[in-house]
Amino acid sequence: MSELPIIGITLGDAAGIGPEITLKAVADERVISVCRPLVIGDRDFLCRTAEAFGLPELSRIHDLENLAGEVIPGSSTAATGKAAGEYIETAVDLWRDGHIDAICTAPISKHSLALGGYHHVGHTEFLAALTNTDEFRMSFFADKLRVVLLSTHLPLTRAIEKVTTENLVKLINFTDRSLTKLLGRRPSIAVAGLNPHASEDGMFGSEEAAEITPAVKRSKANGVDVSGPYSPDTIFLRGYKGEFDVVVSLYHDQATIAVKSLSFGEAVNVTLGLPLIRTSVDHGTAFDIAGKGIADESSMVSAIRLAAQLAKPSPATVRI
Repeated sequence: MSELPIIGITLGDAAGIGPEITLKAVADERVISVCRPLVIGDRDFLCRTAEAFGLPELSRIHDLENLAGEVIPGSSTAATGKAAGEYIETAVDLWRDGHIDAICTAPISKHSLALGGYHHVGHTEFLAALTNTDEFRMSFFADKLRVVLLSTHLPLTRAIEKVTTENLVKLINFTDRSLTKLLGRRPSIAVAGLNPHASEDGMFGSEEAAEITPAVKRSKANGVDVSGPYSPDTIFLRGYKGEFDVVVSLYHDQATIAVKSLSFGEAVNVTLGLPLIRTSVDHGTAFDIAGKGIADESSMVSAIRLAAQLAKPSPATVRI
């Protein structure tokens, strides 16, 4: 039996639920049966958190000792934002040096991250910058439902401007390459429409005929197994039932509303295009319940397990 992969788990924003769900997840038999978790954080803070919630203390921590002051649950601060950024940077360094096989990230606060001196839109863009990756995409995996996003954190008016034939051809081809690599076979790809009922032959909008259908036809002509555009109010359920391997979504909430409605607590955020495997939970810092001991760790368990499944340990990996 091969040695279990080492998954580096970043603590996220210490004022959110990241510490709680991390401690709960790494004590779960479903996690420790498939990987060796290594939590990247502050040891003293994690020990205090474990004691406060009556959880087992961690034996494997990459300690940065970067949370000297008091952490107030639910508060955005420069201290926790800076620490969260340092966890992410350290995780990439550990992966680059061969100490871990994949990364799983607990949620961060974009506001705290900015206060701490990091000016990235989110984890996806931060990791892309750290790995010098130009082409990358946010995606969600929820059992048979896999969704890849055309745009992420943009105002809806700007997101619609991104719905062009050229952008979609690039995304469809990228999705084909990325899913082929992860699944070990060519995927079947469905493209969601933008307008109600995918415009119903132009009755409710022009983007399907002008931009989306030409992109599907061009990609199909290049050998990609792609079809659409499909009515956005049903295509995600069809993907969830296994009719397609992946659905291309045209903007952030089109994807996340569907994913979270169908699989909240089980869906996993996966960054495609990076040279490393990175998974994350499908929710945020939940400042409103931070420090109360009631956070659900299900998505973190799923994220760590998927990272372990996707990781391909190298014989040269340095074990710590």
